Amino acid sequence: MHDIKKMVITAIIVLTAWSSARAEQPSLNEAAGIPQGLTLCNEPVPSENQDVRERYEKEMLLTLWDRPQVTLWLKRSPRYLLYIAGQLRSRNLPDDLKYVAIAESALRPHAGSSKGAVGFWQMLSQTGRTYGLAVDEFVDERREIKASTGAALNYLEALYKKFSSWTLAVAAYNMGEEGLEAEIIEQNTNDYYRLYLPLETQRFIFRILAIKEIYNDPVRYGFQIPAEDTYPPIRYEEVSVDCLQETPIHIVAEAAGTYFKQIKDLNPHLRGHYLQAGHHRLKLLEGSGKSFETRFLQLVSQYNELRQQRIYIVQPGDSLSSIAERFNVPLAALLIWNRVDTQRPIHPGDRLVVQAGLPQQPDSTTEP
Repeated sequence: MHDIKKMVITAIIVLTAWSSARAEQPSLNEAAGIPQGLTLCNEPVPSENQDVRERYEKEMLLTLWDRPQVTLWLKRSPRYLLYIAGQLRSRNLPDDLKYVAIAESALRPHAGSSKGAVGFWQMLSQTGRTYGLAVDEFVDERREIKASTGAALNYLEALYKKFSSWTLAVAAYNMGEEGLEAEIIEQNTNDYYRLYLPLETQRFIFRILAIKEIYNDPVRYGFQIPAEDTYPPIRYEEVSVDCLQETPIHIVAEAAGTYFKQIKDLNPHLRGHYLQAGHHRLKLLEGSGKSFETRFLQLVSQYNELRQQRIYIVQPGDSLSSIAERFNVPLAALLIWNRVDTQRPIHPGDRLVVQAGLPQQPDSTTEP
């Protein structure tokens, strides 16, 4: 009985606090209203235009409706947006450009679109490569905040030089510069707010404007997030890693005294389970770099010795599935260890790594 009474009292307190908070918030109609003097990158937004007002209110209402997403990007902002803002200041670029990253990915490194855009700034692979990013089956720097921000700002600067307007530059970033240029010529206007563009691009600038308003006054819109509840920047250090051959990422983790997931989270640009041969700069948690190189070299040496003891030579009639079953290991693990797929045939004499105790090879097949 006492527990029930306690629960009722707690519920009353929570509902009272919720009702009080709701009472202090503006109505949706008031919150959605377009502010006078609104600008994007110091370029005025024609708020007196009825079409502009309606488009802004739509995006503000839709953004406010998705409160969990807004809460998350507000919480992520100290981790990522502070870095982006610092880069904008150092390059003397408009601070408002930082909101493009929120609109594109909600500050998620692994965000992806159906068109193949990836990362914080949602760049297509070819655009990323054009602006100096490594994008292949092993590395995708569109997911790394420093590299991708540098590339995105270079791209936006190039677009501004082309269109002489940050509003048009951001629109071109969304839809492609050739497409926007063609529409400007065809419609005989370079005013973003008068251009008929793909619907996604017609909404894009207004989504950024809504994000800007909420970010600059979150309490007004009902987002009261104490500083201690936000996600702080991760304190890390960078180390150099030289690989003479493909090296499992789990060895990096072990050398750093941590686990595979943490290395992948700190280095979201790494794809798969291996570092390729060559030079790498990797992030480790602050304090993990001490003696890292020594431990890494020792572990690589041990791994190479053990690997030679775990080679299986494919026999006539073998398949990947039968080999996995024979050694009681998951087929998926066999694919990871050997970087193969089920569509690629194997042949007698092929050498496969099996991370398990191997039975004795028949005498006739002990030679490669």
